Amino acid sequence: MNPSLNKPWGNRVILGATILAAIAWVAPLIWVLALSFKPNELLAQRTDILFAPPYTLKNYSDILGTSLVFRWIANSCIVAFGQTILVLVLSSLAGYGFARTEFPGKTWIYRLVLAGLAVPQTAVVIPLHRMFADLGLHNSQAGLILPGLAAPFGVFLMTQYFKAIPRDLEEAALLDNASRWTVFTRVILPLSLPVQATLGIVTFLSAWNDYLWPLISATQSAQYTLTLGLAATQTNFAQSEGLGFLMAQAVFAAVPVLLLYVFFQQYIVAAVAGTKVR
Repeated sequence: MNPSLNKPWGNRVILGATILAAIAWVAPLIWVLALSFKPNELLAQRTDILFAPPYTLKNYSDILGTSLVFRWIANSCIVAFGQTILVLVLSSLAGYGFARTEFPGKTWIYRLVLAGLAVPQTAVVIPLHRMFADLGLHNSQAGLILPGLAAPFGVFLMTQYFKAIPRDLEEAALLDNASRWTVFTRVILPLSLPVQATLGIVTFLSAWNDYLWPLISATQSAQYTLTLGLAATQTNFAQSEGLGFLMAQAVFAAVPVLLLYVFFQQYIVAAVAGTKVR
């Protein structure tokens, strides 16, 4: 039998599997969104009515009615964007150094950085807490940003990407009397925009959703991030009487991240495909 005759069936199988995977991924999101518009009194009795009335916006109005919610949003934006920008700067500089320069002990220092990938966050919570307490950085935005700057994955990602860039481009710029800094900023960085966007989104998502460290470092409600603040307003996680409010919190906190993916998805695809965004 001609193998080409089986190709349409193979494509249909792959398409069907992709559709099933997409449904399995989207279904919980639809469930969360639908429950966020349901009265809590109804959800205390049943949760299997998703698209039938009644509907309500009370869950969202309760969130916006919280006195400090906009302060929490501002704190989350400052922490997430600040951490993302600094991680991109530090990871790019370190990655370029490891990929393109030679210095004593480079191999061992790089291995030491990669060893940080094996250290879980919970293993360093107590030392970080004592250190930041001694420095007086708790209940401050700097205290929320600084721990996330240790990003061995970012250094590894940028190092590997810079190694894949042809050296001919860099050598041509150096022959034109360009400085190392000029080569880095004018040649290397523009070529790394896809991986920069990917690393930025991963870092932003991690900082935005971080709960453990803000729970330890931010003890004053005015210094809460949005994730911690919304959790503080939920008084009943175990039962379903506040389920609609809990689902509204999840949607409210996820919207900025979803918008970020929508605007930067082309860079993620380009980084995965190894191509440059046009």
